[in-house]
Amino acid sequence: MGSELAPILFILIAGISVYWSISVLFAQNADAKALSWASGNAPEKSKSQLIEISRTLVHQFTLQHALRIKNKAYRKAVERKILTSGLNSELNVDEFIGLQILWGVMFPIVLLILNFALSLGFPNLLLGTAAPVLGFMMPHFHANAQRKTRQISVLADMPFFIDLLSLAMEAGKDFQGAVQHIVEKSRGSGSVLADELSAALRDISLGSSRTEALRAMSRRLDIGEVNSFVNVVVDADATGASISKVLKDQSVQIRLERFVRAEKAGAQASQMILLPLMLFIVPAVFITVFAPVMLQFMYGGAQ
Repeated sequence: MGSELAPILFILIAGISVYWSISVLFAQNADAKALSWASGNAPEKSKSQLIEISRTLVHQFTLQHALRIKNKAYRKAVERKILTSGLNSELNVDEFIGLQILWGVMFPIVLLILNFALSLGFPNLLLGTAAPVLGFMMPHFHANAQRKTRQISVLADMPFFIDLLSLAMEAGKDFQGAVQHIVEKSRGSGSVLADELSAALRDISLGSSRTEALRAMSRRLDIGEVNSFVNVVVDADATGASISKVLKDQSVQIRLERFVRAEKAGAQASQMILLPLMLFIVPAVFITVFAPVMLQFMYGGAQ
């Protein structure tokens, strides 16, 4: 059955390739309009080599098809995912959807070629159905992984940064000056939180209020601890409370929450280790201990 469907799949893929080639030759140059950045600058080079290599193919083949996807809810979800994963300086919504289309087509083609050339023996029907879905979801997987990495970095740095903010403000600096001092000291460290604070300072220098800049940072990170920190600072600023004291309390709270998360992760690890323990270690111990006794009973008793 799979061998009969293979020629049909190859013909279908060839037809799609021919259609794209013809559409690219006669399509209008819409990709320049599609690649519209809020800042007006060109996109930064992506840290992922695969995305950087695929960018040219996206602009040549799939960007015009991504423009035809008008679902506002999906575009909003993609925009939010790009923002929270820190990819907003590398990709826009149209490029992200273009990557989905490109990888959704190229991934099964590559797998089918490898399956045929290396005689891997995978069913062509499975590759033709599952691989496009996997390829289409790959940009989402990459964005989720980037977001997770950013969250881990921010949660690790937050208590230390808040302590420094509190100390700087007790030394006589205002909130903005304390943030500026920490950002300068953290320059070149690769800290995600330092970069986001720097972006917040840049927004303030461009005319945004402190509240608006902090709220924008909170939306970009989308982390509960950061949301709590921003709410505390905004409330203290509005009520006239001492921000340095509030920051100290916030630092203690974040450290306590991190300790609780570590305890929870340790408890989950001790439970998860029970499965390999029962499947592999306990049977091996039983074989080691009781196998000689059983062999002696069986063969010794016969003698």
